[in-house]
Amino acid sequence: MKRFKQIAVSLAVLVALLSIYLFWPGQPLKVTIPEGAGAGQVASVLKRDGVIFSATWFKALVKLTGTGKKIMPGEYSMRERMSAEEALWRLTHSVYVSSIRVVIPEGWRMEQIAERLEANGVTPAAKFLELARAQKMEGYLFPSTYNLKKNTPPQEVINLLKLEFERQTAPLFSKGFPDKLDERKALIIASIVEREAVDDSERPLIAAVYINRYRLGMALEADPTVQYALGYWKKGLTLKDLKYKSPYNTYAVGGLPPGPICNPGYSSIAAAMAPANLDALYFVADRKGKHIFNANFKEHLKAKKRVEQAAKAEQQ
Repeated sequence: MKRFKQIAVSLAVLVALLSIYLFWPGQPLKVTIPEGAGAGQVASVLKRDGVIFSATWFKALVKLTGTGKKIMPGEYSMRERMSAEEALWRLTHSVYVSSIRVVIPEGWRMEQIAERLEANGVTPAAKFLELARAQKMEGYLFPSTYNLKKNTPPQEVINLLKLEFERQTAPLFSKGFPDKLDERKALIIASIVEREAVDDSERPLIAAVYINRYRLGMALEADPTVQYALGYWKKGLTLKDLKYKSPYNTYAVGGLPPGPICNPGYSSIAAAMAPANLDALYFVADRKGKHIFNANFKEHLKAKKRVEQAAKAEQQ
């Protein structure tokens, strides 16, 4: 009986000590993940700094979750004796030391993104724009909510936004492209849809109209392309605006513009990849947040007239 009590006490002490070690909050740590580090190197850094118990399990977890490409370089806020699961979550959700939450809305052009990044102290707008333009990043700076570090090199920010674009679009693009479209053309269509659509349910319908026009060799005549050519999102375009000379003005030139006119979100890209089965070539805003679609030009003109008459009646 005495020996049994000694064993029981020893086990209780061992469990208590193990519980303290495992569950007592560890000391806060700052961990730096170097540029270009793969899962193996990241695991070694975390094990060396006392963040995780097993580098092998961390690497296996990264492989199981397919999150290797989401781990970005930078300084992260960690603590001693974390679970591999929590450490990976922090790395893939950009829990940086002194991170800044920055929202990039769908449909913004790169100038707007650059201004927001600079306003939040993330990176200089001028240098970001210079690099983004040189690399033709319009359309590839994926709209999302990011946790970013202050004073981040602009190229690092571009890489992060582009990486998120690739992560989000890979499942869509892997299915193949609609007839006469490739990745670049689909993204151009998606960017126009993003600026045109108000109601999410209409994105595939609007995509169908522009794809139908493109396939028939018709001018797209998309107002957002004129706004992009003018350099800002001007409301109430005039006849003079529609004649503005620019390869992006789809009233003045045929075919698709040279590149995307904004950075579209997932829904618009998905719409361009899977447009509605619709033969419409025209649509007009009904002034209630939706559009009226027609395949026949005369019917389109009638729809426009009805909308204009309804607007005049409301003003009386």
